[in-house]
Amino acid sequence: MVLMSRSTLLSCSAFACLIACATACSGPPVASTGNASQSFDLDATRLLIAQQNERFTSAHLTGDVATIDSMFSSDAKSYPPGTAAVSGLPALHAFTVEYIKAGLTEFREESTDFYGNAEYVVDAGTYVVTYGPGHVTERGKYLNVWQHVNGNWKLKTNMWNTNPPAPK
Repeated sequence: MVLMSRSTLLSCSAFACLIACATACSGPPVASTGNASQSFDLDATRLLIAQQNERFTSAHLTGDVATIDSMFSSDAKSYPPGTAAVSGLPALHAFTVEYIKAGLTEFREESTDFYGNAEYVVDAGTYVVTYGPGHVTERGKYLNVWQHVNGNWKLKTNMWNTNPPAPK
């Protein structure tokens, strides 16, 4: 009798989990942006993010820290190579100021992968940056996660990694 009640309990629990999963997984995901009734257009979003990337790189070249700051979500994180993660707007601002002090003379990004939904999109690609008095050129790859916040796309996560130097 005890075995039967455990078995019945286990069966009921499994059935409840299946019902919960079927309910949660049915239908398209609903974005928390308040635009659930609108369909998501990945190609149009890709163009918007390309424009944002242009603003981001241009702002780095011109030293426009205010524009860069405005492009991050309030809880954004950045993962630069060779150092600890940078979390939150005040820390990102300080990091950006120091980064720009390196004297950037070139900064380009080229998107190679793009996917997502109405709430988050991922833009991955390659970059080239030239900086400093010696005009050091660094090549690498990046991964940006953009979040749709109050009608605007904001950088939620920014990560890049330098490629090894070319052999001499």
